Amino acid sequence: MRYFRVFVLFTLLLPESAPESLPTGWKVVKDPKGACQITVPEAWDSPSDQASWAVLRDATTAIAVVTSQPGQVFKPLPESLLKMMGIPKERIFENSAKRLYYQDRTATHSSDTNAFSVMVPGKAGTCSSRVVFLSEVSEETARKIVLSVGPVLE
Repeated sequence: MRYFRVFVLFTLLLPESAPESLPTGWKVVKDPKGACQITVPEAWDSPSDQASWAVLRDATTAIAVVTSQPGQVFKPLPESLLKMMGIPKERIFENSAKRLYYQDRTATHSSDTNAFSVMVPGKAGTCSSRVVFLSEVSEETARKIVLSVGPVLE
C-alpha cells in the first residue's frame, strides 16, 4: 500500500513519450479524461476503453492502470527522493527527461505480486501506468504493458 501511495504522490508531482505501436492482438485502454493510454493483451478485460484499468481474469492475478495528471510538469526525480521512496537502485530502470520507470514490488513467493510503474510526459501533463501481477503473468508482458503508456494518439 505504501508503494501505491508513493506512486500516486509522484504521479501528481510529475510531459511527451509516444507509446510503442500496438502489438498484434492487443487493445488500447485510456484514462477517463482521454489524455493517456496503455495497451494490454486481448485476454485482459476492461469495462470500456476509457475505464483506466484492465485485469487478467481478476484483479488478484494482474491489473494494469493508466492515469493522467493534467498540468503536472514531468522531470526526473532527484536521488534524494528516490532514496526516500525506498526503491533499490537496481530496480530503477530509467530516470530521465523521457521516462521514470522502476519496479516497486518484487515477489518473494509465487503468491506475492510484482509491480512496475512508469511515468512519462503527456501532451498537457503527465501520463502514468502501474502493472501489478502474479508470477504466472510473464514479466515481459507486464513490461510491454507498462512501457506502452503515453498520450492518446490522435
